Amino acid sequence: MKRQSWIGPSVALVAASALLAACHRPADKARAPAAAEPTVERAGPVRWNAAAGDFELGGKPLKTVKLWTFDGSTEGFTAMGSRITPAPGQGIAVTMADPTIRSPRGLNVPGGQYPLVLVRLTRTAPAAAWDGALYYSTVNHPETINFLGKPLFGADPHVGETTTLVYDMSRQAAGAPDWTQSTIDQIRLDVEDKPGGAFLIHQIAIAESPDPAALGPVAAAAPAAAPKTPAPKS
Repeated sequence: MKRQSWIGPSVALVAASALLAACHRPADKARAPAAAEPTVERAGPVRWNAAAGDFELGGKPLKTVKLWTFDGSTEGFTAMGSRITPAPGQGIAVTMADPTIRSPRGLNVPGGQYPLVLVRLTRTAPAAAWDGALYYSTVNHPETINFLGKPLFGADPHVGETTTLVYDMSRQAAGAPDWTQSTIDQIRLDVEDKPGGAFLIHQIAIAESPDPAALGPVAAAAPAAAPKTPAPKS
């Protein structure tokens, strides 16, 4: 019994000594967790309410006809040449080779009732040139540079910045008032004008605009410059 009582404290002493010694050893860099890159969210008239699972305009929920949250799936969105994959948790990770991201076809959205297109994303890598053009097709015409929108808010985020691109297609940059007089079949987002950037797209929605005044006067919609990349793509 005496021998056992002597061994017990000795083992405890050895363990304590090892612990103290470990405190003075350099950290194992291979096992150290990587620090999460801080992100900030740009303020704007439209925000994502994570608890409610919807977009809000002026603090009131928006009625959406289409809402993609990418829960473990690309939900039919495709990219030309770019890498598009489901992100951990929620969203899709996009690494730009070609700037085009397309929704599924057959949306059948009445554009007059649903003029807002909302794209919430975080830039995760820089690129040479921002674009942000939103093209679309209808039963009457394919994608073309004659019909496009540009975001009124949220354009060209910095690395680590989350923003909601707000397109009011009742004020589309080219081709108005085509969106509001059409049934929308498919949308296409040209996030960048050149390859190299990367984004995490959290949500995309097509929604009503119950209070157009909340987005500011019509003059806020700047005229679109001619796209550097031709719109038609196979």
